[in-house]
Amino acid sequence: MTHRITMPIRPENRWLYPIDWRQVSDTIRFGRAGARCEQCARPHRRFVAHLGDGRWWDAETGCWRSERGRRIAVRDRFELAGVRTTYVVLACAHLDHDPGHNMPANLAALCQRCHMLHDAAEHRWQRWWNAFRLRALRDLYEDPRLTHERLARGHTLARG
Repeated sequence: MTHRITMPIRPENRWLYPIDWRQVSDTIRFGRAGARCEQCARPHRRFVAHLGDGRWWDAETGCWRSERGRRIAVRDRFELAGVRTTYVVLACAHLDHDPGHNMPANLAALCQRCHMLHDAAEHRWQRWWNAFRLRALRDLYEDPRLTHERLARGHTLARG
C-alpha cells in the first residue's frame, strides 16, 4: 500500500472540486510532471537543500538549480550553516485560482514554495477582503456609542 500525501482541501470548499479530483491531481503531478514541480523541478517527497532564495541542490543530478529549475553554478560564497532543508510535497494548483476550472492547461504540479508564490496576490486580496467585510459588518451592527469608545481608546493608545 502506498501512502499518499495530498494537500488538504478545506471542508467548506470540497464541493467546488470534482468527485475525481484525486485522479485528476495524480495525473497532473505524476503523469505529466513526473513527480517534480513544474516551476522549479524540485522532486516530490524528498528533502531538498536550499539557500532560501530559490536556489536548491538537486541530489539526483549533483548540481545546483535556480528557482526556475535550470542548472546553475553557485559562484558566491555561502556558509554551510546557511543551507536549509525542506521536505517537498507537490500539490495540483489551479493557475486561475478557480477550483471549478479543471482543464489540464489550467492545472500545474507545484511544490509548496512555488504554490505560495503563485497564490501570493490571491492571499493578499483575501486578507484585505476579510478585513473589509469585518469592518463593514461592524459598521452596520455596532452600537455607535461603542464605536466612539473603541476609537477613543485607540486614539489615546496611539498617542501614549
